[in-house]
Amino acid sequence: QVQLVESGGGSVQAGGSLRLSCAASGYTYSFNCMGWFRQAPGKEREGVASIYTGGGSTYHADSVKGRFTISHDNAKNTVYLQMDSLKPEDTAMYYCAAAGGQGYSGSWCLSAGPHEYNYWGQGTQVTVSS
Repeated sequence: QVQLVESGGGSVQAGGSLRLSCAASGYTYSFNCMGWFRQAPGKEREGVASIYTGGGSTYHADSVKGRFTISHDNAKNTVYLQMDSLKPEDTAMYYCAAAGGQGYSGSWCLSAGPHEYNYWGQGTQVTVSS
């Protein structure tokens, strides 16, 4: 089994920054793709960013490109989401997820949708006020 625990959410004013962390434990060798998703009330879950931990390639959604950065520390089995220049529309519950494994490529990882992720964290709330 794999456990994912997010932290770092909170409330900030527009223009502020937050750094989300997601610590993975358990069978961490069973996946090589990690992503951040968010879901606002009444909206569908959307992909924010993903990273292929096997090679480091990343994907960022257009809505966050240039403001958010995903990174991964292999030694700590932790993925981060640095969020700068936050906007009120970034307000949502943010979830960390893991997918893939042996045989799954970076290109697959960067195009994987939420239904392809096997493991999910409990979520951390981000609230941005104007």
